[in-house]
Amino acid sequence: MEHARQKYSTLIDAAPDAIFLVDMEQGRILEANSRAADLLERPVEDLVGSPVTDVHPPEKADQYRARFEQTVEEESLKFSSLPDDSQVYLVTSDGERIPVEIHAQAVELDGTFCLYEIVRNISDQLARERELERQNEQLEQFASVVSHDLRNPLNIAQGRVEMAAKETGNEHLAEAENAFDRMDELIDDLLELAKQGQSVAATESVALAHVARRAWDAVETDDATLSVESTNTSISADGSRLCELFENLFRNAVDHGGNGVTVTVGALSTGFYVEDDGAGIPPEERDAVFESGYSTAAEGTGFGLTIVHRIANGHGWNISVTESDTGGARFEFADEPPRTPTIDGAAAGTYSESEERE
Repeated sequence: MEHARQKYSTLIDAAPDAIFLVDMEQGRILEANSRAADLLERPVEDLVGSPVTDVHPPEKADQYRARFEQTVEEESLKFSSLPDDSQVYLVTSDGERIPVEIHAQAVELDGTFCLYEIVRNISDQLARERELERQNEQLEQFASVVSHDLRNPLNIAQGRVEMAAKETGNEHLAEAENAFDRMDELIDDLLELAKQGQSVAATESVALAHVARRAWDAVETDDATLSVESTNTSISADGSRLCELFENLFRNAVDHGGNGVTVTVGALSTGFYVEDDGAGIPPEERDAVFESGYSTAAEGTGFGLTIVHRIANGHGWNISVTESDTGGARFEFADEPPRTPTIDGAAAGTYSESEERE
């Protein structure tokens, strides 16, 4: 066991996160690194040999034990809550409770069952989630004002102007009708933007090609062409939100890509991409394209790519903007690689096939 212990001691010392190696038969901490000591404000010598439940709230000992036993049964487990849905905490030397997320893997050292635990402080993450909830509440209030208090009088004014334009043929009233149509577009985009500020509640496996084609059919594409690669690829997403993401990217490509633009959708090893063969986005502008109101088209509202960004964030996807092989714009959406306590691993590859549809 000494050789195996030395192996894990080396891994623990080199890890950037708080690490514990726990003897499950004795329920005691065998190893802890300096990051764990810093997190709990206790020296390593004080942690090693102590019961693992000592570093957690004492009144939750049974729930922690149940979670650890579940890890042994399943061999690995990632968790930030207990069986009773309460938050997982570590307790510092002065009694402060730190919310954490634990990645635990069951390992066997010379016949002894142990847990190799990576522990991450998620205080900042929870604070961001609370702030996001507050912002979502504000967005819902904003959407209510826009959809009711603003839209109702606007519809009345629009109806009166349409009637007057038909009766008089006044060109100024015709211009006013165009302005009302423009305001309708802005309100629709603002409402969509408010909705996409909310995080995605549930996802399922959806066919990338099917959703892309459905979105293409919902957009005025003129003489543009859609090319779908990786026709057998599925991703985990909210299908409705993903369709809206594609719709906004397709509109952006058609509006900015020029006549006869070809838009391509394909799979990445950890996500997907949408690209076109249009004029592309200059490198100095790529960081700004997701800002609300940003648009280089005279008729654009500037909210389309902001909506794309919100939907991607709701799914936890990272977005990168680059150049396609033909010089057009390329948007890549990828899952953040999960941090797991496994020692060895390999990335899965994918292959794709191509088909075109006009």
